[in-house]
Amino acid sequence: MAHIPKIAVLVSGGGSNLQAIIDAIDDKRLNAEIKIVISSNTKAYALERAKKHGINTHIISKKLFSNPSSEISKIVQDNRIDLIVLAGYLGILSGDILKQYHNRIINIHPALLPKFGGPGMYGHYVHEAVINAKEKESGATVHYVTANIDGGKIILQKKVPVYIGDTTSSLAERVLIEEHTILPEAINLVLHPK
Repeated sequence: MAHIPKIAVLVSGGGSNLQAIIDAIDDKRLNAEIKIVISSNTKAYALERAKKHGINTHIISKKLFSNPSSEISKIVQDNRIDLIVLAGYLGILSGDILKQYHNRIINIHPALLPKFGGPGMYGHYVHEAVINAKEKESGATVHYVTANIDGGKIILQKKVPVYIGDTTSSLAERVLIEEHTILPEAINLVLHPK
């Protein structure tokens, strides 16, 4: 039987991108198995989504661990993970994990990188910055994770229009729809290159 790649998904919030990956696997659009979900937040709804699907969960927060990246590294190695997916994960990975999993860690970002990326650019801050800059379009980007925050090679991008009168939440909703589409696609491209 062919090897089914194992994924670790890192989350911090609602987990709608985690759900998009689960759905893509269930619909046979993605040949992979989510082996573990790791959350930086004990109250993340993503943990409930994982439990509903029988996926093992771990909580690794700055409150619990002085070096979350090294704890995550241990767990992913113990579980023989092929790919680490950051899906709304608000922590920053650093140190050895970036070397050990070089080109095997990807992140979804709610803007068209290289614009509106880097430290402090997450969630509504990104959409606020896009609207304030009077951009005509925004979107979602899946990219490789490197030591340079949001600076890794881009795997996939999808654009959405920015409308006059958009709020951070109306723009966020439009971008999120595309995130749910391109994240499973990008995972497929990384795990099963043609």
